[in-house]
Amino acid sequence: MATLSFPDTDPHGLPALSAEAVEHGEVFTRRWVVDLILDLLGYTADKDLCDLKLVEPACGTGAFLTAVASRISASCRTHDRPVTDALTAVRALDLLAHNVARSRAVVVSQLLQEGWPAEDAQQVASAWVTQGDYLLQPDADHRADVVVGNPPYIRLEDVPDDRMAAYRSACTTMGGRADIYIGFYEVALRSLNPGGQLGFICADRWMRNQYGRRLRQLVTSRYSVDLALVMHDVDAFEDKVSAYPAITLISNRAQEEAVAADTTREFGSAEARSFATWYMGDALQSINTRSFQAARMPHWFPDEDSWPAASPARLALLEDLTERFRLLEDTQTGTRVGIGIATGADKVFLTDDEALVETDRLLPMAMVRDTTSGTLHWNGTYLVNPWTSEGDLVDLAAYPKLAAYFEEHGAALRKRYVAVKQPQRWYKTIDKVDHHLTRRPKLLFPDMKLTIHPVLDEGALYPHHNLYFIVSDVWDMRVLGGLLLSKVAEAFVEAYAVKMRGGTLRFQAQYLRKIRVPDPAAIRESDRVALADAFDKRDVKAATEAALRVYGLTELPD
Repeated sequence: MATLSFPDTDPHGLPALSAEAVEHGEVFTRRWVVDLILDLLGYTADKDLCDLKLVEPACGTGAFLTAVASRISASCRTHDRPVTDALTAVRALDLLAHNVARSRAVVVSQLLQEGWPAEDAQQVASAWVTQGDYLLQPDADHRADVVVGNPPYIRLEDVPDDRMAAYRSACTTMGGRADIYIGFYEVALRSLNPGGQLGFICADRWMRNQYGRRLRQLVTSRYSVDLALVMHDVDAFEDKVSAYPAITLISNRAQEEAVAADTTREFGSAEARSFATWYMGDALQSINTRSFQAARMPHWFPDEDSWPAASPARLALLEDLTERFRLLEDTQTGTRVGIGIATGADKVFLTDDEALVETDRLLPMAMVRDTTSGTLHWNGTYLVNPWTSEGDLVDLAAYPKLAAYFEEHGAALRKRYVAVKQPQRWYKTIDKVDHHLTRRPKLLFPDMKLTIHPVLDEGALYPHHNLYFIVSDVWDMRVLGGLLLSKVAEAFVEAYAVKMRGGTLRFQAQYLRKIRVPDPAAIRESDRVALADAFDKRDVKAATEAALRVYGLTELPD
């Protein structure tokens, strides 16, 4: 057996990826999954496939090409064309020479089984499959009506620095710790002819994590997300991998109807055919079976910050609410979401000693423990406050006790990054104190909680940085509190937020800002009373019932 020779450089003059790295990134797709993707794309033998251009960016050992060859063969028979008319119908690339050889071999084998002459089969296979780096090919070589495949999973640390620099230069969406597959999405999308479609099975983490943000921005600004089919528990690959895969279909057109779908471990070839039948033509807006559930939505989510994760029915509901209602944070109602003060040295700046410094230098603070019961119970924590009501640092000469206290802890305060940057302001907190905030009624939210937990501060305390707050010029805080206590509001946070061990949610500002709310003036008086009463009683069930009426919903799907 010949030994594979993997060169130190490639035609681009860059250090080559090692064969081990590339092979480590290979995850081969089962045939029924390949057929499902091709069916969902409408790449079927009844069409004249010789007139379409299909590209596979990383063909591996030919899992997709076998199915493509079979369909093109059947299409040629149907349309009375020689298979050599399909010489330019497919372009498949791979980095590894032995994968190119194996892919050509499976194409030849499939065409021979279909009854085509050996010479034609060899000619087609050679024309279709070439060795190369998809991410570094000229754009003119990529134009496609259909791009399909299973992009490689190659870790950032396995890519030589020069090659990674070339990838980042070619693929602007590859920011931060982006996996290689981010670049495959970008190049594939850029290559699509008008109306063209991408169909990948790939890890779905890019839909929510930070390194996928630029790709999400590209997709929402120029393309249509047609389908997101989550397959986390499905045996979709030849080998067992923890890839959290999903099938995504994205088209080069303005956003139209989108489908969100999820599967169970029972999802296999027969169930895939049932799903494809529903997706391609069934008039039903939603479907729920033992092996999959799915729902049609008028649009995909427009925000590139993060795309929500929930059941298809829940996603459809959130999309409906997104279409019909305004965001919680809204200049029209003067509603703002914020976070409490960060000091950089809580051990110095927080105290329960009322005699520690001058009385007017102590600012009562709301802490997470004060919110536990659902009603604010202050436990006596103060901020040792270095800020004037005008937003300037106090003159320490005017406050001898404060000056002595800060000087006692001067070493700890001066080594903070914020003090190193501004040594003359060494006793400042990281954030300024907004003295107007103390006096305003506000809803407080602990950062981490199993369920949404708004707590009302009537205007007595200043929030600590482990608390998020909402203030508004228009909303009655008790009515808004009842709305936010409901499971409808929690559904938004649950879909977008990071979920910690044990199911704990992060109620951070970026997730609270995702919540959609009605115009407060449009809420009927009876519902306002019901929401406020539910908030006062911490009655989540009653709050949810009132919220459903306000949102015009009959139920909240699981």
